[in-house]
Amino acid sequence: MLSYQHAYHAGNLADVHKHALLALALDYLSAKPKPLSYIETHAGRALYDLGGAEALKTGEAAQGIGRVRDWFGADHPYARALAGAQARGGPRAYPGSPLIAQGLLRPDDRMHLAEMHPQEAEALRAALPGADIRKADGPQMALSLCPPDPRRGLLLIDPAYELKGEYEAMPKLLAQVHRKWNVGVLMLWYPVLVNRAQEGMAQALDALGIEGAVRHEVRFPPAREGHGMVGSGLYVVNAPWGWAAEAEALGERFAALR
Repeated sequence: MLSYQHAYHAGNLADVHKHALLALALDYLSAKPKPLSYIETHAGRALYDLGGAEALKTGEAAQGIGRVRDWFGADHPYARALAGAQARGGPRAYPGSPLIAQGLLRPDDRMHLAEMHPQEAEALRAALPGADIRKADGPQMALSLCPPDPRRGLLLIDPAYELKGEYEAMPKLLAQVHRKWNVGVLMLWYPVLVNRAQEGMAQALDALGIEGAVRHEVRFPPAREGHGMVGSGLYVVNAPWGWAAEAEALGERFAALR
């Protein structure tokens, strides 16, 4: 149950999709003076080495951020996060979502992170000393915290989809959180797979009927022969102003990949 380690997949094209749009949302939220809360249910280790054995074994980073970094100008919040990670960890460093969030949050903002994998949780604490990091079930943490204080903010739900029932559970979780925290920006990531395992969940998300929710998918070539992931999806409730247009523009970039 605790076998997944994102170091094998960090910096892949799904990360580019997810992290670029997460950074845009947090950048918009942090532009206003009111404090905010950031909650993440499956945090990972925050800082990754794209020159490490794990990343080199899969080659996903090379086919991901290694190919498309020039999509993002220096002023883009994702590009700033990439530069910050490299300043901290060297030229092959890559930021996970907790590190992206830390770089965009202000001193009065609050961050709550859950990570169940012992090795990943230990690395997360080393990367973000002093942060509220819980070796706890992420969905249960989110439900217990919502509505958070401060009430403005963003929740990222980013499971590995390796546990039985996660595709069925995530729409239900999102609906529960939305009932408790109807002003929060709720962001759920999911993979787009050759076997179409995500399609039932995507239909369930659409069936929630949450006003103004956006479901954005991109497709891309498999990172290697036989690789089952061929795209990335985000379902976002209360997307910040302009976010959907930025997502569509990024989608055009992905559509041009060969």
